[in-house]
Amino acid sequence: MPANVYECMFLLDTSKVAGDVANADKQLRTIFERNNAEVLVSRPWDERRLTYQIRNQKKGLYYLTYFSAEGKSLTGIESDCKLTEMIMRQLILKIDPKLVETMLSIAKGEHAVALHNIHEEGADEGGAAPAATEEEGPRRPRAPRDKE
Repeated sequence: MPANVYECMFLLDTSKVAGDVANADKQLRTIFERNNAEVLVSRPWDERRLTYQIRNQKKGLYYLTYFSAEGKSLTGIESDCKLTEMIMRQLILKIDPKLVETMLSIAKGEHAVALHNIHEEGADEGGAAPAATEEEGPRRPRAPRDKE
């Protein structure tokens, strides 16, 4: 049976990760290796304030992973994720074979790095988003953030 390609978005507990993203990546890769899955791309996506608290946490680190595995491996991956304290939530989606190359090239490529850099620059003091380039198109205005 041929392996499928899946996308997994993890929501990691920032207090457990504690800034050591490399260790978190190592733990996630161990889960995949234990369940005979091959990690194709793995990287932090974004750290955000959560809409509602999960396990008394107000912030979470979204971590994106693409992996190749047989369908029967998903049960083991999901059960291992439930047993890992660092993982608050995870969502696994099967990628359509027609989109695999595109999704992987975007996740690996300069486009992903550019989006990450734009987010790190953040909004100016007025709360407005950074200006969009012509290639990106217009940006939607952000809603004002609540003060903590």
